[in-house]
Amino acid sequence: MPERSKAVKDVLAKFAKIRKKYTSPQVVTEFLFLLILGIIMALLSFAMDYTIEKCQKAHYWLFLELRDSAVLQYFTWVVFPLIFILFSIGFVHIVSPQAIGSGIPEMKTIMRGVVLHEYLTFRVLVAKMVGLTSAIGSRLPIGKEGPFVHIASIVATLMNKLVLPFSTASENEYSLHEMFGAACAVGVACNFAAPIGGVLFSIEVTATYFAVRNYWRGFFSAVCGAFAFRLLAVWNAKEETITALFKTNFRVEFPYDLQELIAFVAIGIFSGFAGALFVYVHRKIVEFFKRKPNIFKNMKMKYFIQPIAVSILMSTLTYPNGLGQLMAGELTPKEKLDTLFDNETWAKLGYIDESNVVVDSQEGWKHPTVNIFATLVIFIVTHFLMSALAITLPIPCGIFMPVFLIGAAFGRLVGEAMASLYPDGFHSGEKIYRIVPGGYAVVGAASLSGAVTHTISTSVIVFELTGQISHILPVMIAVLIANAIAQWLQPSIYDSIILIKNLPYIPYVGTNNKQLRDIYVEDIMIRDLKFVSYTSTRKDLENDIKNTNLKILPLVDSKESMILIGSVQVSNLQDLLNNPEAQGTSPSPNADGSSTYSCHKTSRCNLFPADKGHSAEAELQHVSSFDTIELDAENKSCFEQTDLLVNFGNCKINPSPFQLVERTSLYKAHILFSLLSVRRAYITSYGKLVGVVSLKELSTAIQGTLEHRHERIHSPVRNTKTQMQEHLLSQNEVTPLVD
Repeated sequence: MPERSKAVKDVLAKFAKIRKKYTSPQVVTEFLFLLILGIIMALLSFAMDYTIEKCQKAHYWLFLELRDSAVLQYFTWVVFPLIFILFSIGFVHIVSPQAIGSGIPEMKTIMRGVVLHEYLTFRVLVAKMVGLTSAIGSRLPIGKEGPFVHIASIVATLMNKLVLPFSTASENEYSLHEMFGAACAVGVACNFAAPIGGVLFSIEVTATYFAVRNYWRGFFSAVCGAFAFRLLAVWNAKEETITALFKTNFRVEFPYDLQELIAFVAIGIFSGFAGALFVYVHRKIVEFFKRKPNIFKNMKMKYFIQPIAVSILMSTLTYPNGLGQLMAGELTPKEKLDTLFDNETWAKLGYIDESNVVVDSQEGWKHPTVNIFATLVIFIVTHFLMSALAITLPIPCGIFMPVFLIGAAFGRLVGEAMASLYPDGFHSGEKIYRIVPGGYAVVGAASLSGAVTHTISTSVIVFELTGQISHILPVMIAVLIANAIAQWLQPSIYDSIILIKNLPYIPYVGTNNKQLRDIYVEDIMIRDLKFVSYTSTRKDLENDIKNTNLKILPLVDSKESMILIGSVQVSNLQDLLNNPEAQGTSPSPNADGSSTYSCHKTSRCNLFPADKGHSAEAELQHVSSFDTIELDAENKSCFEQTDLLVNFGNCKINPSPFQLVERTSLYKAHILFSLLSVRRAYITSYGKLVGVVSLKELSTAIQGTLEHRHERIHSPVRNTKTQMQEHLLSQNEVTPLVD
């Protein structure tokens, strides 16, 4: 009995310890923060979807109401989206231009440790929400997944500052990354009701290295957001219960035959090349508009010329009574996906089957004289170009959904072709199983979107979107093949945008890159750097602050020794100059003509004359209360000319700034910068400050090395290091990154 009683007491003690650990105010606050974040994002996503649906239905309703006049129909079809696009551009341009684009490249850079000012403010949130709703409501081929990652990060930041005292997020940068990681996950989950895929996707597109301890935060917030998002659909009477967003009814007992795996592999191969081509075409379109003719540059409305032309072109192509008949122009993106994921075969001898299979939503793909294969090919080609063009407009826009739709259309094309080649399906025992083209559409959607974004998690997203995993093996095979090909040919669309915008982000480096191991940080560091000496006078410190645009400066022992003893923020130095305690007292004459200066015991002596050979060690000695320093006439004159030494005793100094030795390889520096999310590293040699390397120099050096990797070295003197240094000198900006 005593032993049993002791065991019970031990169990109760452990339980009490666990309860105390997980019911502390900090943990409860964190759970509430993540819960509220998920619910807020679900409300925003549902409200945006509702508004977009009403706008798109109003567009088509006006088109039908004017059926008696072909001219008015065309005018309405073109002008309606044009008004929405121009409103989106104008609103975003006035409220916050930082809301333009996807937001994932910027969040990827922010989570990398770079400060992008004005990207996480309330103004950006308003501009992003209103501009994105207006742009998608115009039927422009863009999505909202990427922008919602940005929106979720803004909401989390505002909650941290204004709503909830999320103390762990304000303590250090690592907690900020934890908050952003959860926000990015819930941003994806609230679009597709895919919490698992949302967490994995957010990790793949925003993080270089991910701390597993933050895993639960993303999952908890994503599950709360996805659950609330689908619950709102039930509340709005759109669904009877919580189901998948694009629910499918694929055959489970025999989803596909082994022979069909060849077609699935072909989809993966094509999607890999198509994904790389999409990134390339998008970059070329951006470069073209940067080099547009002078006629556009001289116009006052140049900001609206490109969007107007693009809007009119796309509306004309999708006009239901024109070319839109060949590409389901009358259907919304959601309706198109619903029909593409249908598990019934559309084609009978190449044309839409006139049986009861055709429903109202499938009428958009039906044409009396053109077969379904031509319709799908035209849809794929036109939407491929339109999507690459649309995401270059100065509006909030996502990339994932357009390529997801294009991939679904290509998969459907292959599925319909297979159904025509094997009209009787495949035999299994005594049963005959017909081909399911909708399964091919799922494979195509996952593989092309994965190829463009360089992610594997798209396979998980399609499973959660459709509510079925019957095609898990074909989807995984196609996505892996597509990723391998796309990564070999082009960077991801997000990395491409980072390069286009010249954001300070380090490119990916493979483990087998030997060239970076032979280059050292001393080859790329900035040697002519600004610094503050611990023996600086007030005049010296004022000049140092005046002649720099940096926010953080290294602090050295003295100009002669250059021993790095820390770093200090310029704002703290300015406060130091404005602090009377940091200034010396006026000299008081003595009977013998010398002068005395008083200093307090608790402060480092700041009243010594500026001595070029003086060191920090000499300054650290304490002076007893009201001790005096006597100066003769010669020293007094010298003292008054050079001013007093600045007292750094009340200045906040970082005693351990990130530093590397001069013989650190570029490969190791890349790993450390990526893992620790640092923005600069001071280069030292035996403790002596010899240079500085910022994220910008490291990124430029690695990019130059990667560009020269496949070049042939014609001279033994012209080695990789020489090429890299020439690339650095050829850059317009090689100054250290401004903090």
